[in-house]
Amino acid sequence: MGMRDHWFMKRICLVCMGNICRSPMAEIVLRRTLEERGLDVLVDSAGTGGWHAGEPMDERALATLAEHGYDGEAHRARQFDRAWFAERDLVLVMDAENLRAVRRIAPPGADVRLFRSFDPAAPEGAEVPDPYYGGQEGFTDVLVMVEAASEGLAKYLEDH
Repeated sequence: MGMRDHWFMKRICLVCMGNICRSPMAEIVLRRTLEERGLDVLVDSAGTGGWHAGEPMDERALATLAEHGYDGEAHRARQFDRAWFAERDLVLVMDAENLRAVRRIAPPGADVRLFRSFDPAAPEGAEVPDPYYGGQEGFTDVLVMVEAASEGLAKYLEDH
């Protein structure tokens, strides 16, 4: 029995508004980051809103991931379901607005935090801003932020 056995099948859900930009990018990056460290964690993502359910990731998000060696082609958007709290150990949200939305439906004791809270270089309350209405550079900025938060979270999981 190794030190990390108690992390076996830990489940983390990443949440943004529509589940087509930020949270799926974070899901793809975090999954690879944890796999590379041998951490057995199930990672998925969802949106607080359901209007994109069933749709693929935003083309700009896909392109940004692909440019950096990640594959997001299989992603289909889903709406977060309050029943999932029972099956997730940690729910990580991209911004304060969605954090409030998720906490409103969370049962007592649910672990719901801002994703960037795991980036030691990020200021308190740092958000991953929604790149949807901006240009391509916003998606690159999101990737940099989710990579940093993913590294921080991996280190956190290794240390706890």
